[in-house]
Amino acid sequence: MSRVLYVIVCAAGAARDVGTLVGLAQDAGWEVQVVATPSALDFVDVPALEEQTGRPVRSRYRKPDEPKPPRPDAIVVAPATYNTVNKFARGIADTYALGLLAEAPGLGIPVVVLPFVNSALAGRAPFRRSVAELGAEGVRVVLGPGEPHAPGSGEDELDAFPWHLALATLQEAVKSHND
Repeated sequence: MSRVLYVIVCAAGAARDVGTLVGLAQDAGWEVQVVATPSALDFVDVPALEEQTGRPVRSRYRKPDEPKPPRPDAIVVAPATYNTVNKFARGIADTYALGLLAEAPGLGIPVVVLPFVNSALAGRAPFRRSVAELGAEGVRVVLGPGEPHAPGSGEDELDAFPWHLALATLQEAVKSHND
């Protein structure tokens, strides 16, 4: 039986390379469903991701006559934006991606969040509170090397975005969830 991983991708520069995370997850035995925030659709290569996963990139709730996608066994949000981290922590579900995230902790679905955010935003009280609140609910928020990055330097950090860290943290989260 395959394990289903939802990769939720947000509108941040690193999103262009989310296929790297998809490939790492597939190599680790995950069946991957990519879910893009509406704004992220402009940051990713939708046809390439659909070819890589064999599944449509989802960004909206399904229509009543459309088939239900499989429920995720785990979720990775990468790259996660300041906006998504804060909305997730507050339980705001105004997009399909956020609706999935709002429900996941209550369903016991392990969630890993790998932000791509600058230090001016990461240093703000709302972001720090959100990270702490999500952590208290068992969500793992991981800031990789180079994160938060200096304001205006995001383009310089794209090639170093630690996709592997999201997967390594996910494996730890799933293991502790199953223990």
